Parts: sequence; structure tokens; C-alpha cells
Amino acid sequence: MRRFLQVLFFFLPLCFGLRAQSPVGRWLMVDDRTGTPKNEVEMYLQNGKLYGKVAKHLVASSNHLCDKCTDYRKNQPMLGMIVIEELELANGYWQNGRALFPKQGKWYDLDVWLSPGDPNTLVLRGYWGPLFRTQYWKRVL
Repeated sequence: MRRFLQVLFFFLPLCFGLRAQSPVGRWLMVDDRTGTPKNEVEMYLQNGKLYGKVAKHLVASSNHLCDKCTDYRKNQPMLGMIVIEELELANGYWQNGRALFPKQGKWYDLDVWLSPGDPNTLVLRGYWGPLFRTQYWKRVL
């Protein structure tokens, strides 16, 4: 039993360290203009690509529908909706994906990476042509 506990205490921190190096998990989506937490987004891998879906609303609202969306998401609940898709890992960060901004109903090109100084901060950069906007999400522990 003592040997088991020694092994457990040795490997447990390693497991948490590996988790911290991955964007997989839940992230607190913070409005980059107001600093207000809006949603929790669950990032997950599927067929080697990174996706994200709205896992929890943090702001009370009577309208959590994607009323500005133009595809099959039109007037659908945002809870459970995939808002980040098709990110591929290359050159140390996730790229060539896209993100949906439900308030606008628009898709933007997207690159994602973990902050080099803080693996509990996810950096998301959305592009529209040469213009870009960056958000910083915090890991939900």
C-alpha cells in the first residue's frame, strides 16, 4: 500500500502538468471589451482537430438563441452549439480553424494557442482579412 501511494504521489503532478499543456477542457470566455465572463466553452478533440462548444451560460438573458446566424443554427439555442471548429495543430499552435460570433452571426478565421507564460490562459485570435481581434480565456479548474 505504501508503494502504491508513493507511485501515486509521483505521477499525479505529472498528469496535471500534461493537462495544463493542452487546450482540451473548459474555458471561461471573457468579453474582451468589457471584461465580463460570458460563457464556459468546452474545447475537445475530434478526429485530430480541435472544437469548442458552449457548455454553460454565465450571463442571465432571455435570449440565448443564435438569431443572427444564417445557417442551420438560426434561432437555435447557443447552449451546446459548436462555436469553434476545424483547428489543426501545426507549428506548435492550433490554426486554420474558424470561430462563430453568435452576436453577429459571422464566422472568422481562427488561431489558438496556450499562453507561453501561463498554460491556464488560452489565446484566441480571430481574423477577418488583415484585421484581427484577440481574446484571452482562463481555464475553468
